[in-house]
Amino acid sequence: MRYRPQHLVEYGALRGVAALLHVLPYRAALAVAWGFAAIAFHLVRFRRRETARRIREVFGDTMSDREVRRIAWLSLRNMAFNIVEMMRAPRIDRVWIDRHIPTFRDHIGKVQELIAEHGGAVIAVPHMGNWDLAGWACHRYGIQMFSIAGKQKNPLVNAWINRLRESGMTVLERGSGTLRQIIKLLRGGNVLAILPDVRVYTPDLQVPFLGSTANVGRGMAMFAITARVPIIPAILRREGWGRHGFDHLPAIFPDPTLSKEEDARRITEAVLANVDAAIRQAPEQWFWYNKRWVLTPVRGVAPAAPSTPDENERNTNHDPSE
Repeated sequence: MRYRPQHLVEYGALRGVAALLHVLPYRAALAVAWGFAAIAFHLVRFRRRETARRIREVFGDTMSDREVRRIAWLSLRNMAFNIVEMMRAPRIDRVWIDRHIPTFRDHIGKVQELIAEHGGAVIAVPHMGNWDLAGWACHRYGIQMFSIAGKQKNPLVNAWINRLRESGMTVLERGSGTLRQIIKLLRGGNVLAILPDVRVYTPDLQVPFLGSTANVGRGMAMFAITARVPIIPAILRREGWGRHGFDHLPAIFPDPTLSKEEDARRITEAVLANVDAAIRQAPEQWFWYNKRWVLTPVRGVAPAAPSTPDENERNTNHDPSE
């Protein structure tokens, strides 16, 4: 395959940065990321006005301008730190998990019991802390994880990012046949890691979120309903630079007495209520810079018809820049 010059330059630059971050000690690599984040925030002012507007949309006048700036800064800094940890993913082993996510051991036993009892599960991890760590940590503790990702425009970068993500789980690319693979994996005892706080472009489930209404896909709920497995909400928090907190919340189970439509709404609303509470408790932990702002209204919203299987897959892991 022949690649465009732009793709080669982008790929080469990323691999060069990754090589530097691999050579440096962990804290030093985070310091480099801190520097880039500081330049982006203070000098370039990357999406700063829009991010402040979003924070105000959710919290109104309950916060000072200084507090809004603090939340926006820490959110961007945390994303820079997340990138460092993704690039170093092959080096993240169980010893690293125990050292940097000390509370994980307190929760993983219950998660493993749920998986063993129900033959699989969906772990719903919002854009908080380093959400990718949930999948990597579970994998290091013997849980067979998988996720779904869209394709990057640069095929070289796409393949490289998938290799990094596969350090902790199997990555399925969205496309025809993915739904069948998901259900087969879930029924086979595997665990799907999914992002529940993602806006979808076409009208689907209109659910309460952050004091407004979010249009989110029912894919997360439908996967669990079809495979008859629980959804386990989980929250990651970055504590300082290199330490992380992990909480898993009570599992949400499909209700066979309800129609699929009713149950999908019930499950989705329950998961997002947990996410809403976590964001309000620690707003700096959430990623406010996502291009796909979750509260943007969808044009021509009417009572939503059930999504097709391909549309369900859109409520999955995605590039935060989208």
